[in-house]
Amino acid sequence: MATDFITPIQPLKFGAGGIVKTNSLVEEGTALFKDVFSDAIKNVTDSERNLENKQYLLATGQIDDAHTVPIAAAEAQLSIDLLVSLRNKAVEAYNELMRISL
Repeated sequence: MATDFITPIQPLKFGAGGIVKTNSLVEEGTALFKDVFSDAIKNVTDSERNLENKQYLLATGQIDDAHTVPIAAAEAQLSIDLLVSLRNKAVEAYNELMRISL
């Protein structure tokens, strides 16, 4: 059973000084966080490249369906909006963590 976003609960390991933190879970979380943003950035670049290609084909008269250009533009805009929303949520989460007093 493969899980993409939910990692199973790992038992805590106790050492001489108390609970020992495992770096593997931190590294997995960091990699997952990085993958989400890198996928969003890749999606933006791919959709922008697709839009530029459709615009070129329309300008040179090589495209049969003129409605594919606005569809590609909408996809590009949605991917940019998604990336901006992800960034804003990450910044909000960081600011919230900075407000926590230990």
